[in-house]
Order: sequence, then C-alpha cells, then structure tokens
Amino acid sequence: MALIGSPPGVLGAGRAGDLAALLAGALLPFAFAPYHLYPLAILSPTILFMAWLSLTPAQAFWRGWLYGLGMFGVGVSWIFVSINRYGAASIPLALALTFLFITVMALYVGLLGYVAVRISRWWRDGGAGFPWMDLLLLYPALWVLFEWWRGWFLSGFPWLNLGTSQLGAPLDGLAPIAGVYGVSWAAAFSAGLSASLLLRPRRWARWMALFVALWAGVWLLGKAEWTRPAGKPLKVALLQGNVPQEIKWLPEQLRPNLELYTGLTARNWDADLIIWPETAITAFYHQLKEGFIEPLHSMARRHRADILAGLPLLDEKNGHYYNAVMSIGTQEAFYRKHHLVPFGDFVPFEEQLRGLIAFFDLPMSSFSPGPAVQPLLEVAGHPVGISICYEDAFGAEVIRTLPEAELLVNVSNDAWWGDSFGPHQHLQIAAMRAREGGRPLLRSTNTGITALVDHRGRIVSTAPQFQVATLRGEVQPRQGATPYVRWGNLPVVLLMAGMVAGAIFLRRNAASMG
Repeated sequence: MALIGSPPGVLGAGRAGDLAALLAGALLPFAFAPYHLYPLAILSPTILFMAWLSLTPAQAFWRGWLYGLGMFGVGVSWIFVSINRYGAASIPLALALTFLFITVMALYVGLLGYVAVRISRWWRDGGAGFPWMDLLLLYPALWVLFEWWRGWFLSGFPWLNLGTSQLGAPLDGLAPIAGVYGVSWAAAFSAGLSASLLLRPRRWARWMALFVALWAGVWLLGKAEWTRPAGKPLKVALLQGNVPQEIKWLPEQLRPNLELYTGLTARNWDADLIIWPETAITAFYHQLKEGFIEPLHSMARRHRADILAGLPLLDEKNGHYYNAVMSIGTQEAFYRKHHLVPFGDFVPFEEQLRGLIAFFDLPMSSFSPGPAVQPLLEVAGHPVGISICYEDAFGAEVIRTLPEAELLVNVSNDAWWGDSFGPHQHLQIAAMRAREGGRPLLRSTNTGITALVDHRGRIVSTAPQFQVATLRGEVQPRQGATPYVRWGNLPVVLLMAGMVAGAIFLRRNAASMG
C-alpha cells in the first residue's frame, strides 16, 4: 500500500539536519512574550517534525535534544540572571548551573523524539509511503503528552508550553475548553499540516482545507462567553513598590518597605481592593500584628476598602513558615502558597547544599507548602482565587478555586529575573489562566510586570517596569464555569493517548492489509 513504509528523506541524519533542529528550537521562544510572533510556534515544530523523518530512534533523540537545547537555551536564559546577579554565584558557576538546567530540560524533547520514532518504526515495512499518521496523529499527540509530563514531574516546569504562545491568536479559543494543552495540540497539529504541505505540495488543497477548518473553527469557538458578570465592577489599585532585590530582605529596609506601601495605599483609599505584591511585608505576621497590621485593619475598615498583602507567616507551634497572602479589612484570613519553587522557596537536599555556595543560602528559602485546597479569601464582597508567583503556571491548580472564585489574583516578585524575557513570559502565562478560567486576573508584582487582565486573557493595562507605580482600573467579577474548569486536563490527556493508540492501530492494520 502507498501509505505504508519509511517516510521520505527530508533533512537526513547529517549535521545539516542537526543544525536545523537546533536553530528551530532557538527560534521558538520568539513566539512568546515579549515578541508575540505566534506563527513561529507553528514554523518551529514544523522543522523539527520534518527533521525527525528517516531517522533511527537514537538519532531522533539527539536531534530532539538539540532542539530542546536551543528552545530552553534562549527561552529560559533568565535563569542565569537569577543565579549570577541575585544568587551571588560567579559567572562561570552561573553559566554551568544554567547550562545544566537547560540540558536536563532538553531531555524532554529528546525523549519525545526517541519515543515518536520508536513507535513509528514498529509499523514500518521498508516501503516509501507518506508519513501522514506520524505528522498528524503521532507527533502532535506526543508533543502534548510530553508537555503535560514536564508540567508535573519533579515539581514541574510548564514554561514555554506551545499553547501559551497562542494567547491573543485564533487558536486561544480552545483554552476555555481544553486548557493550554488543548491549544498546544492545535499548534502542533498545525505544524504537522505545514510539514505535510511542504512534503506533498501536490495535495496542497487537502492540507489547506484542514488548516483553514481548524483555525476558523477554533476562532469561532473563541467567540463564546462561558461566564457571566457577577455584581458591579470593582475599583482596584495594584501596587508596585520596585524595591531592589538586593536590599529587600535587609533588616534596616523593613521600615522603608512598610512606609512605601502604606503611603501608596493612603493615596488609593477610594479603591474597593488594594493589592500589595508577594512578600511586600518582609517580616513575620506575628512580629507586626499589634504595631502595624491591626492599625492597618482599622484604616481599611474606616475607608471601606480591602487589602491583599504578601508576607511570611510563621506557625509558632511547629516552627514552619509559609509564603502567604493576608486579607486586611473585611476579614483577616490567609492563603498559604502550596506549589513551592525549588531553590527559590525551598532548597532540595538542604542538608547537603546549604553553605555549599551562596546561591543555596538565599533569604527566606525554607518555606513549607500550604494545603492544596484552602478556603477562599473574600474581599470587596467577592471570593477570590489567589496564586503566588510561579503557582500561576499550573492551570490545573489555579482552577481548584473555580468556579467559586469570581476573581483571580496573582502576586509575584519577578525581580529575580531582571530585565529579561522572564517577567514578560510570566505575565503571558498568568494571562492564559484568565483565558482558561473565564475570570479577570489582577497581578501585583514588586518590580513588574503589574497588570490588569480581562476574562478573555487580554492584557488591559500594565504598570511600567522598574518604577514605583500604582495601576488603577475597574474589574468586573464573573461567575460560571468554562468547560476547562469543569473537566481540567484529564480529557485532553486521554484524547492524546487515544490518538497515539489510534495511530498505532491504524498503521498496523494497514500494514497487515498490505
């Protein structure tokens, strides 16, 4: 049969194909913020998919690893800034640690290539058929499954998910239905279609028809409103203190920090909700309760405003402390960060690593995780779903607060990443959570990017980075549940696994008939 057999040679197994894979991976991060060149998220995996054809599994692993090296080497280069500038590591050591992290992350793409080609070779019989099942079923489905795996294994690193790059593009219409992984599949499938078009241009009408049907269909789905307004719009003020990371935790900086944020708050008492960034208060709650927090409670009640403020919270019974957000005004309650950042919130293998180099001795880096499910804080008459910093990268965790929460709030301290890709990418990730959940997102950060995001993931306004600023605006709380809020990631994962199984079944069945 014409469809059975080895795929046509494309880039071969030589250095040209390896270089193409490396450059294609380096190209992918420009599909994301701050560049937003979202078509590159189709072009880049198109090159990779074509580069995998006609290879052995070992060769596909190598080429996938090179792609990952380019992808993460460019896309998460901000890790070097964190380690060198704020972790007090020398340039050689920071380069070594950054390269180690990048090479480990690149293994995911390498393993993806190995598995994809290994499965594909199960059904090869030495012919020269066109590999449409590889390009349209196997590769896109495996891409999503490996993204999902990377998003939870060993704490997870769901950065540079293909679907995130499509926020604001036609394919983001799948986000409220299938989450970011559903959007990733649509982008990867589009890449498979593009590869098919390049390999079989004589059948361009078939491939273009599928391409247009996918993009037009998802764009129309994106017009749907899955949630509805709840009550009146709220006046909000998001504070950005721009306290340099180098001095933030110094004991002598505590009073200036408190004066800074209380001064900004005093100019915004007309707001219904005022939000301070992650650990804006750099002392434990119990240390400031009587002299600072209780008077702030009284002022907030007098002005009929609520405050959400980041601070560390100590459990004096067991000595554990938490990265927390406290509500001030209507109620006094806390959200404790659950998903901690390795080497940021805590140090793995602490006994072995503490004291080894300065990077492992960062201040306030022994936090304990809060419960996975916690009571929602209520501010300005509305329940809110709170995430702290990196937690907003995990869609399945953010939707735990939905549909009860009528607003999403993220507080962060992206000062660790300096003036790099990192803060822009992080804001785009946070905005994807708003699109998935059908809720507006309020984001207050120490040095930027502080932002107001609407319920469709559109960034309404931002504060300038690296400046003391207050971002004011109105936000409309919303009720209801998107399909993604109801179902989470499980349907997409099962569908992708089904596609892989279906590709195997169809190909083997075709081979037996041939």
